[in-house]
Amino acid sequence: MNIMTSITDPNVSDVFASAMEEIHNKQLKTFGEIIDVTTELGQSHRQLVKSAHDSCLKKCKDDEMLFETIRTFERDLVQQNASLKKKQHAISEMISGIQQKEMQRDDIIQKIEKLKQEQAKRKELIESQYKTNKNRLRNLQKARVVFQDHLDMEMRTIFGKTQLVKGEKLQFVFRNINPSDPNSAYIVTIGIKEDGSYQIVSSDPVLKCLSVLEIRLQETNNLPAFLANVRKEFIVLASC
Repeated sequence: MNIMTSITDPNVSDVFASAMEEIHNKQLKTFGEIIDVTTELGQSHRQLVKSAHDSCLKKCKDDEMLFETIRTFERDLVQQNASLKKKQHAISEMISGIQQKEMQRDDIIQKIEKLKQEQAKRKELIESQYKTNKNRLRNLQKARVVFQDHLDMEMRTIFGKTQLVKGEKLQFVFRNINPSDPNSAYIVTIGIKEDGSYQIVSSDPVLKCLSVLEIRLQETNNLPAFLANVRKEFIVLASC
């Protein structure tokens, strides 16, 4: 009965229209709120995307800077390794040079020591030769006096320039050999070697037995006996 009354009530349409309008308004309000929320969500999303994009860009830039730094470090490391190798090579060459100089120094020291030893031996030899020559000279002086006073012999000192005998040579000139020509000179020339030994150079006139007399002189080192034998041979040669 109420339903029927409501349908037949002339104010029902107004109430319905008012209710519909109220529902419509509520829906519009709800839609507006949804739109506002959607707009806010869209703006928030765009801000989030922009922030994420900016963060990604910043991260990319930071990564690029990091990679560039790493590449720079790698290039520097390569250069440092190359420089280190050059320095190591230079150091190796320097050490090799020092070792060579040390070897050269040791070789020079050994040569100096060898020269010192040779010089000492040479000095001893010279001193020994000097004593020998001094004694020989004393004997020569005695022989000279004997032969010059008693056998009419003259001794001369000359210097040889031949390849056979270089240095000092002694020339013995005998006279009174040939009775028919007492002033005729008979000469024998003797060289003195570096070791102080005698070497017969020549005789004038030539004595065939001179080589035998030289061997005997070298064996005995008795110059007066040699000269006496030479005089005897000259006398024999003059008598022929």
